[in-house]
Amino acid sequence: MAKDPHRKYEIRCPVHGFIQIDDWEREIIEQPAFQRLRRIRQLAWTDLVYPGAMHTRFEHSLGVMHTATLLYDSIVSKSRDLLKQELAYSDEGLGRDRKLVRLAALLHDVGHAPFSHSSEELLPRRTGALKFAHEDYSAAIIRSELRGAIEEHPLNANTGFRANDVAALIEGGAAAGRAVFWRDLINGQMDADRMDYLLRDSHHVGVGYGKFDLQRLISSVIAIAPGGKDDHSRVGIEEGGLHAAEALVLARYFMFTQVYFHKTRVAYDIHLREVMKQILAGGRFPKPSGTGLKEFLRWDDWRVMGLIASGRAGEHGRRIIERNHYREIYHTHEVCTEKDLRELKRVKAKLGNLLVAEETATKSWYKSGSDDIPVLSKVRTPRVQPLSEYSKVIAGMMEKNNQALLYVDSTRREEAERKLKRKGNQQR
Repeated sequence: MAKDPHRKYEIRCPVHGFIQIDDWEREIIEQPAFQRLRRIRQLAWTDLVYPGAMHTRFEHSLGVMHTATLLYDSIVSKSRDLLKQELAYSDEGLGRDRKLVRLAALLHDVGHAPFSHSSEELLPRRTGALKFAHEDYSAAIIRSELRGAIEEHPLNANTGFRANDVAALIEGGAAAGRAVFWRDLINGQMDADRMDYLLRDSHHVGVGYGKFDLQRLISSVIAIAPGGKDDHSRVGIEEGGLHAAEALVLARYFMFTQVYFHKTRVAYDIHLREVMKQILAGGRFPKPSGTGLKEFLRWDDWRVMGLIASGRAGEHGRRIIERNHYREIYHTHEVCTEKDLRELKRVKAKLGNLLVAEETATKSWYKSGSDDIPVLSKVRTPRVQPLSEYSKVIAGMMEKNNQALLYVDSTRREEAERKLKRKGNQQR
């Protein structure tokens, strides 16, 4: 019996219910490069703190595709005329780019290294100072390992996509053409990636911090015409969705402070990086090209855990097995003042060689400037203002998070505490 390329399939998701895919998407999902995501944990070793955090990049990628589609459909429904006027879309073009957004959302994380972000520090450098990011690996995998599944499926006869079209949307820039407008749904401050991982991570971790009103955001999202400082159309929201967008940003803040930068979770990131330095040739992942890319795809959590279990990962592998992690001895406030930095320097000097690791948060909770989410108000004369001008809460979150955590060996914690003559609530 011949295979029906028009058949639909459903995958049950604990966050979104049923996620529907077509035969083309199913063929891409069945490729080894995508199936590898089943063996890449979303939150690395977070299960050693929150036991339920065992979910993977595989299910997250499906959720991002689903969420991006809901956002896309809402924008087209509300902003069809603007999209036709500003970006010269036809109804056929909008239908075509809906599939492009789905494929880019599905494949945006296919280039993650083992244990996701925890080992990204070991990605190699480009020519110069910049390092490769997992998005570079995603784009390379799409153009090579997944090219046939993308370009040769019968359903592609309706769209004529090349693998490069999907990769270009993930990368952004001029190569994506007018479709770059939709990149905000893949990589932005109000993107499908963030919406899915906050809901999914909080669900599996078992906390309420990552919750926000997804349906309200979807119903409020629109395309906003160029104006003011913007010289291009952007994805934004109606004023009625202001508080839902505010809640999304707050959810990310709470998840970061309570889960992603949890002192013990961060300690295991330190141990994992030391493990990877020992088991990788030269202490780095190979570059995303040629045989290097194929070797990169051989690395997943299972392979790393096998090497740890076999005793080939050294001291830090044993620490993970025995749950004998470094202990936090001191931390600064989430946003360090000059006074905090001076105190940090003093503490480090007192600890001396007892200090075995220091970790500093590097991500901003909310970016201002051109990344600020535009909000359309229709009170009297329609006007567009950035979210940070509507919300004092958001305006107060635009400082860069630079919290520092200091660690000592578990066997020398008491000695370190004596050195610091523990006071107040900043030492632990």
